[in-house]
Amino acid sequence: MIKVNIVCVGKIKESFYRDAVAEYAKRLSRFCRFEVKELAEGRNPEDEADSILKNAKGHIIALCIEGKELSSTQLAEHIKGLCDRGEEITFVIGSSCGLSKRVKDAAHMRLSFSPMTFPHQLMRVILAEQIYRAFMINSGAEYHK
Repeated sequence: MIKVNIVCVGKIKESFYRDAVAEYAKRLSRFCRFEVKELAEGRNPEDEADSILKNAKGHIIALCIEGKELSSTQLAEHIKGLCDRGEEITFVIGSSCGLSKRVKDAAHMRLSFSPMTFPHQLMRVILAEQIYRAFMINSGAEYHK
């Protein structure tokens, strides 16, 4: 079973965000080994880079505003290709200060969900849902309409 990670800087403070991520983690357990790693915040993105790079494994996808925008079905296709090759997948979400250039350069892909900026805690929920949606699309389920 493929492993899918979200490596993120900072802890989720609000229980409703934690509960939402936990729900998607539970749903994803039938498709993959899913894990969220919360890392300590630094004073700036460069302070956080070493910790992020130490914890990011396999095919690294950095979430950043200048990344490529994909539809849900395109993301599903990308994830399917990685799963077919047996690659571990790590999505990286930076702190409110963003990601360092070193992390972006180390990533295999830069992904943007929108030109808008989202709170990094909410982004975990959105990302977990999209990962779940991708697996549902790839399984042929009715979740994605």
